[in-house]
Amino acid sequence: MAGLKYEIIKHVGVLGESSNGWKKEVNIISWNERNPKLDIRDWDENHEKMSKGITLFGDEVEKLKELLEDVDTTELGF
Repeated sequence: MAGLKYEIIKHVGVLGESSNGWKKEVNIISWNERNPKLDIRDWDENHEKMSKGITLFGDEVEKLKELLEDVDTTELGF
């Protein structure tokens, strides 16, 4: 991603790993020297390559936490 600057401020955790070694991670990232956001996406081992992902502002993270409280994981097939 040419011209894209990012800094991983805090590594929150890994959600899973694919067979190619990329990991789906939750991080707090500053994109292009802007305010940090919560970020979920796949990363290669060295954090040099990334997939498309999702970034959330603080209020969106709070809303997502509320919504997930009501999710019944048995509806997801596990």
